[in-house]
Amino acid sequence: MSDETRPPRTAAVIPAAGRGVRLGPGAPKALRTLNGTPMLIHAVRAMAASRSVSLVVVVAPPDEASVAEVKTLLADHALPERTDFVVVPGGESRQESVKAGIDALPSGIDVVLVHDAARPLVPVDTVDGVIEAVREGAPAVVPALPLADTVKRVDPRTDGGPELVVATPERARLRAVQTPQGFDRATLQRAHETVTDDVTDDASMVEQLGLPVVVVPGHEEAFKVTRPLDLVLAEAVLARRRANDGF
Repeated sequence: MSDETRPPRTAAVIPAAGRGVRLGPGAPKALRTLNGTPMLIHAVRAMAASRSVSLVVVVAPPDEASVAEVKTLLADHALPERTDFVVVPGGESRQESVKAGIDALPSGIDVVLVHDAARPLVPVDTVDGVIEAVREGAPAVVPALPLADTVKRVDPRTDGGPELVVATPERARLRAVQTPQGFDRATLQRAHETVTDDVTDDASMVEQLGLPVVVVPGHEEAFKVTRPLDLVLAEAVLARRRANDGF
């Protein structure tokens, strides 16, 4: 197969250095367990479930002990043999950690996914949908869902008092964004080399470059595990998968 006909190679970068303080005391968020397995392993398996993903780069906390712990976790759990796995130390911020993951990518990777370790249950169809949209020419792609709730923009307060509503955005034009977010590699590298503002996701960095970001359908099971109730919901999803699909 020539270079012209070979499908673009895809890698996934999973930043997993967050502490997850809203989950309460305990292990770092990515190492909390679901059905006895760390969330990070579920997230890695979700990326590796796509046959398009040939490499997963896990970005661990920056200390040597954490890097060693994550490497041991990956070695101790069954993962698809067709996918390679690399662990690198991250930085003090999410942006620094994602940049470390991008820098670890070998040549030949054309499409890069950035996925939250705290979204352990994203279905493979969602992953494949993001990859396909990038392959079709979009420089940046995000999976997202329409909002069920009305959203209010408020004047924030720090004293705990009532906040004043200043606007009600049109709900039909709003989306709740998930991960994995997908990128043309050169675009993502340029964004991380150019944008220095503190942002909440990588797609925002591409927006600041003036490039288009497109939305593909997300999935309800790709929710982010942030609070204790989310752990309960994630366990319920896993139980349903085991009952229905033998997952």
